[in-house]
Amino acid sequence: MKIVISKPDKNKTRQKRHTRVRGKISGTSKRPRLNIYRSNKNIYAQVIDDVAGVTLVSASTLDKEVSGQTKIEQATSVGATVAKRAVEKGIKEVIFDRGGYLYHGRIEALAAAARENGLDF
Repeated sequence: MKIVISKPDKNKTRQKRHTRVRGKISGTSKRPRLNIYRSNKNIYAQVIDDVAGVTLVSASTLDKEVSGQTKIEQATSVGATVAKRAVEKGIKEVIFDRGGYLYHGRIEALAAAARENGLDF
């Protein structure tokens, strides 16, 4: 008889972390939430007002400006794009929601680019 020990599902543990963090942070109209979602191929960023339940600004690797780059370069482009669009709408301060992901790699690159382009968090 063979005993099989299953590994924990990474996405389920990420979702648990994200749910736990979301219980503590919430975006308002004065300081909306910059939410990140990362898949294997793409990365998405949204600036969300949780009180009104509205997405104010969004950017992703599916936008036409981002193509033919490495994943880190794409994340940097998405961070810069979402920051520029937010500043155009008068949003300068946000709450950073990393979506349960580690602050490393693509998430860190996106955050750094957003900071460089005018967002405070």
